[in-house]
Amino acid sequence: MSKEVLVMAESNRIRWPPHYDPLDCPVHVRNELEMDSPPSTVWAWLVRAQLWPTWYPNSANIKFLNGQAPDLKLGTRFKWKTFGITVESTVLEFVFPERLAWNARALGFDGYHAWLIQQTDEDCKVLTEETQRGWLPILQKAFAPTHIERLHQVWLERLKENAAKGLPP
Repeated sequence: MSKEVLVMAESNRIRWPPHYDPLDCPVHVRNELEMDSPPSTVWAWLVRAQLWPTWYPNSANIKFLNGQAPDLKLGTRFKWKTFGITVESTVLEFVFPERLAWNARALGFDGYHAWLIQQTDEDCKVLTEETQRGWLPILQKAFAPTHIERLHQVWLERLKENAAKGLPP
């Protein structure tokens, strides 16, 4: 395989920190969706975290612990409620308009959620993946194995709907 092909293949994948490698985590989910909007518009909705609760039902009580609301930036720390628990997250990857990732930590929970926005011939494709560790994700996987994938699909579908309207307020 040529060096150019390897670089291209690598750019189309999530860059996992070793602690969150899907091969070493008990929970790994992956969803993707084509969107009829430019990557910059999708990005604008995704980083406008304070608006998530208005369009993504699995998010609430978003509070910035550093940085300036309403948009996420590299190093932004924020507290929020998702999957019924309050987690503290830090943005660990931020490459406009293509890569965004944060960790999420709470008692019994340690996760990493990454987003990849890829330009296509038409508009873009959005990939989101998450890995989780801890006793809470293990219980969730045992009792509701598709719950995370379903809610991530809702997140993608609502992101697509909002991006189709244009830039966020």
